[in-house]
Amino acid sequence: MQDISVLRRQIAKYYLSGKGIEIGPLHSPLDVPNNAKVSYVDRMSVADLRKQYRELVNYELVEIDIIDDGETLSSIANESMDFVIANHMIEHCQDPIGTLKSWLRVLKNDGILYIAVPDKRYTFDQARPVTSLEHLIRDHTEGSEWSMYSHFEEWTRLVNKVPEEQVAASVQHLIDINYSIHFHVWTQIEFLEFLLCCRNKLNFTFQIELLQKNSLEFIVILSKSS
Repeated sequence: MQDISVLRRQIAKYYLSGKGIEIGPLHSPLDVPNNAKVSYVDRMSVADLRKQYRELVNYELVEIDIIDDGETLSSIANESMDFVIANHMIEHCQDPIGTLKSWLRVLKNDGILYIAVPDKRYTFDQARPVTSLEHLIRDHTEGSEWSMYSHFEEWTRLVNKVPEEQVAASVQHLIDINYSIHFHVWTQIEFLEFLLCCRNKLNFTFQIELLQKNSLEFIVILSKSS
């Protein structure tokens, strides 16, 4: 498989500078240029991350500077960041529209949002249906409670492939421990449709600077406009 870090690094070198944050870096923080200073954000400490994600036991995790909900960034001031990095993060968000709004909120005008998103066709999400725009809008307007159980059930059946008689117990366990699954999945085209909906129908203020396939993922660069 192609090394996805090469293109990530090239794009970061072109677009990123100043002061910013990376949300949920875990064991693979973005390699940024020398003129970019990054603070790392996650919803829990490294010790707690290790307890929840046993599969990362052999990886070195990035030390967290700011413990905060990456979907809301409530501790980070408006228009305080030159860039926000969120690689393989937005698919973990129960309300992607609200999350994108939060990320744009903390950016200065002309600030850069650097997102990498897994393309479901090339990952363990292959068997899952693409999340529709209607679903995303309902998650945003009504809250995500209505769809949460179905997301965990879909994950349990189609990703974890749990035997039918164990599905209900497995779903409840994931909910109980607040496990961070891929709540939503996209291909490159559908994610572009999501962005255009946010920009053209919901009046989010950003420009799409880049949409680039990168092996099993695609990289999106947005610039905040006034």
